[in-house]
Amino acid sequence: MQHIQAVRIAALLLGALLAAPLSAQTVYRVVDEQGRVTYTDNPASGGDEVEVAPLPNVSSSRAVTPKASTEAPKRSAPGRPFMPYDRFMIEKPSDNARLASPTTAVELSVSPRLRDDHQVRLRVNGEVSQSALHSEAFWLANLPAGTHRLQAELLDSQGRVRHQTPPVHLTIEP
Repeated sequence: MQHIQAVRIAALLLGALLAAPLSAQTVYRVVDEQGRVTYTDNPASGGDEVEVAPLPNVSSSRAVTPKASTEAPKRSAPGRPFMPYDRFMIEKPSDNARLASPTTAVELSVSPRLRDDHQVRLRVNGEVSQSALHSEAFWLANLPAGTHRLQAELLDSQGRVRHQTPPVHLTIEP
């Protein structure tokens, strides 16, 4: 259920980012008491206005086609051992990147492939920026000018942090 909610939030975010330039609608970023980030077009929600820039192209190294199934997704049993990943790091942006736009894609390299019951959470300057999702790519929008520290955390099926990427620093130019 939590995975479905995370997918819905990600779809809402992507839809808002794609539709905003077309409809010139304002998007607001809202963080709830649990640190979950949502995006809305409702200014009454008390969120911060997000400046939506044109989206850069993100190349996909592999397409993932979901299997058609009526079964609920399989979750690991509590006794199933955690198998570590050989590679878990931020590929893009590169460390010490300098960007003119406050919007950027964050792409991870995960090997072996991210398990169905694992999620990734993104932190910016030590604070949760993106709620945990089953994804290897994230969008960061409306980053203020200056240097920022990005780090991703891999969460197991129980929500425990099992891996952290080495930090990546990027500078948003004024």
